[in-house]
Amino acid sequence: MSQAVFCHPGISKVAVVGNFLPRQCGIATFTTDLVCALTEESPELDHWVVAMNDVLEGYRYPSPVHFELNYQNPTDYILAADFLNMNHFDVVCLQHEFGIFGGQYGSHIINLLQNLCMPVVTTLHTVLEEPAPGQKAVMERIAQFSDRLVVMCGKAKEILHKVYGIHKAKIALIHHGIPDVHFVDSNFYKDKFGVEGCKVILSFGLISPAKGIEYMLDAMPEVIKKHPDVVYIILGATHPHLKKEQGEAYRLALQRQTRELNVEKHVIFQNRFVEQRELLEFIGAADIYVTPYLSKEQIVSGTLSQALGAGKAIVSTPYWYAEEMLADGRGRIVPFRDSAALAAQLIELLDDDVVRHAMRKRAYTFCRNMIWKEAARSYLDVFTQVKNERQLNPNRMFYAKTSQFISHEMPQLKLDHLRRLTDDVGILQHAKFIIPNRFHGYCTDDNARALIVALMAQSLLPDSDELDSMACRYLSFLHHAINKDNGRFRNFMGYDRRWIEDEGSQDSHGRAVWALGSAVALSKSDSIVGMAMELFQRSLPALVELESPRAWAFGLVGIHAYLQRYSGDSDVRRVREKLANRLFALYEANASPEWPWIEEKMAYANGKIPQALLLSGQWLQREYMIQAGLCSLEWLVKVQTDDRGHFVPIGNHGWMSRDGHRARFDQQPIEAENMIEACKEAYNVTLDKKWISESQRCLEWFLGRNDLNAALYDYKSGGCCDGLNGNGANLNQGAESTLAWLLSLLHSYSLVSLKEWAQPEDKLKPKATKD
Repeated sequence: MSQAVFCHPGISKVAVVGNFLPRQCGIATFTTDLVCALTEESPELDHWVVAMNDVLEGYRYPSPVHFELNYQNPTDYILAADFLNMNHFDVVCLQHEFGIFGGQYGSHIINLLQNLCMPVVTTLHTVLEEPAPGQKAVMERIAQFSDRLVVMCGKAKEILHKVYGIHKAKIALIHHGIPDVHFVDSNFYKDKFGVEGCKVILSFGLISPAKGIEYMLDAMPEVIKKHPDVVYIILGATHPHLKKEQGEAYRLALQRQTRELNVEKHVIFQNRFVEQRELLEFIGAADIYVTPYLSKEQIVSGTLSQALGAGKAIVSTPYWYAEEMLADGRGRIVPFRDSAALAAQLIELLDDDVVRHAMRKRAYTFCRNMIWKEAARSYLDVFTQVKNERQLNPNRMFYAKTSQFISHEMPQLKLDHLRRLTDDVGILQHAKFIIPNRFHGYCTDDNARALIVALMAQSLLPDSDELDSMACRYLSFLHHAINKDNGRFRNFMGYDRRWIEDEGSQDSHGRAVWALGSAVALSKSDSIVGMAMELFQRSLPALVELESPRAWAFGLVGIHAYLQRYSGDSDVRRVREKLANRLFALYEANASPEWPWIEEKMAYANGKIPQALLLSGQWLQREYMIQAGLCSLEWLVKVQTDDRGHFVPIGNHGWMSRDGHRARFDQQPIEAENMIEACKEAYNVTLDKKWISESQRCLEWFLGRNDLNAALYDYKSGGCCDGLNGNGANLNQGAESTLAWLLSLLHSYSLVSLKEWAQPEDKLKPKATKD
């Protein structure tokens, strides 16, 4: 029977940051086990590792490790963040322990976290109840930049809430993962280690003074008196950092202690870091596992978890994790540094097989939900939750690094990326980063918008033969796009110059009419005007037959542009009135004081609706249409303005419904563009300069005044990122986004002289460049 795949919609790439095997430490073991479990549970996902190096030469990592950084170099943390952002991970899972990161109290990790765009889930391997001020500050910053904090016991959750003020909803409890092993008799493995016929006590893990092994050794003489067949195995290499500073001084002291106590024949030192398979065999051979640790503030122990999960009888000092995990008869607790108490509990358990085996069974049964399979599922659930939460609403963690947005002078008009995307057919739809993506070919939507840009730009570059040539290319595309049989525009063309459809979307037809009417109004070339006029007139009958209100709105904007030049065209005037009445009828049928909108859902290109109503109301002299346009536009401004004053377009990941549910992401450049055009028309109607301010707010969204403080306009390329999602800006710079930016900038230039844009007027003069 094939294994079921545990799917998590929306999650495709996860990066785990921490230590990784073959580096020898508990965090490395945990990270490796976690990544293996995630991969096994969801093999369709990409799981990458960013590994912390504590030695310059690094380690011979396996394939899951895709990036390494020197833990002492603060720049490496920034580079790691850039690497993760560029590779578009859905979630980053950080393994945190103060000692594995550079800087005071491990503060270098903040350089990574504060530069990440995607959600962060941080697993805390240490939570201090009485932290030093610096430790507390670092922990608070980590919590600030994390969407969720994962802890492995209830005590940690309590401390985070009481000491650090972290809301409990931000904290997830996921037990330390453990291997899924059978409940076996310890005698099964003893012959492998030469201890058959012996009662085996085991401690394992990297050796350091904090482990309290000396107190267990002091207990051995008393235990041996009662059970002369007892053997104590100390399994594990000296901690690498301790060995680097002090060599094997601690281990040698322990070995001297065994000689002084005359117990060396009952103590076995296994001075090595063993792999998982062999470790499980050592655990299997143990009758009792002992953790005589010295610090109560140990909030998790991977060794204790594994011993508990294997169904071992356990004796431990009362550090927090042990107290919680060994409750309800799952183990025995003795005071810190109390060898006599250790000896007494060990003797009692070795004396009574029934009591010891009952304890084993309770431990084993309790841990079934801790196996790595279940832990991986819990992590994947948390990853999905934070990804969905980020899509719906940005976490306030982003706001901490967002200083008050300072307006800069309006960027110069830069057409480099428009040129890059344009070939001898027209403008290509998509790009991978700034590289034109030929796989998706062309579309009427983008060539229509490009035609408007090329003609509007001539007001700044009046002698540009290149712009005339580009306008001809885009107009030629529209000429080829119209289907002579039905008067409808086809939309999608493959890179092989073959149409993919006989009839495009209704919106693409409306955009084509918008572009053609604008071309008639804007162009100074009789040839361009003549061709645009012919196509415009051929496309109007089909426009009237459409049912999409956005197609009507796009068409109405184009019609009003056309009528600026040929105001006496009665046929076009009749089409304008018919479409305007339809659009207003939708508004009248659906609008209410709380929802002044034309539909039950607010979707895309929303600003075009009030723009079309405002234009129609003015030229048809219908005051009620003007009021409907102003009312709906004011409402759009209200619902799309954050409390901190920046523009927040309705996201296309679900839109906004009448019941108030709205998507925060993905935010699209066309929303800002359409709002700018609508605000410009609202100013023309009212002469109220607030509409210029609102237009400015929308333009600043492109420049970084947004939810994530992320600039979408690329000053170097002249292109615009394909929207703002929960992870940051989409770094692809396709035609729609770039054209939306250029249209926004060109319309903003026309508004500059109407109001000072929060800067001295001499800085606001638009600049144009041919480069």
